[in-house]
Amino acid sequence: MKGRMDTELGRVSVDADVIATYAGSVACECFGIVGMAAVSVTDGLVRLLKRDSLKHGINVTVNDNKISLDFHVILAYGISVVTVAENLISNVKYQVEEFTGMEIENVNIFVDGVRVID
Repeated sequence: MKGRMDTELGRVSVDADVIATYAGSVACECFGIVGMAAVSVTDGLVRLLKRDSLKHGINVTVNDNKISLDFHVILAYGISVVTVAENLISNVKYQVEEFTGMEIENVNIFVDGVRVID
C-alpha cells in the first residue's frame, strides 16, 4: 500500500518499500542495533540481514496516510532493551515523519536475536 499526499501541484505517492528501506537505514544507525533480522519459515532460524536488504526485516502498513512499522531486529549483547527500543522509536518516528510527511501511528519492535560485538 502506498502513502499519498495531495499538494497544490499534484499528488505524491510513497511506496511501502521506500518507507521500509529508509526506516531500516535509520534503525541501523541507532545505538545497540546490530542489524535487521529475518526468520526462516522452514527451520525457524534467525539470520542477520545484509545492509542492502534492510527492508526485509521491516513490515510497513499505511492506512489513511498513517504509517505502522514492525521491526525485527538483532541487538548488541549487554545493552538495555528498553533503552534501545526508546531510542529506535524516537529516531524512526522523527526521521520517517520528516522524510514522508506522514504521521507514524505506531512502531512495534520484535527482538529476534542478540549478538556479541567485538
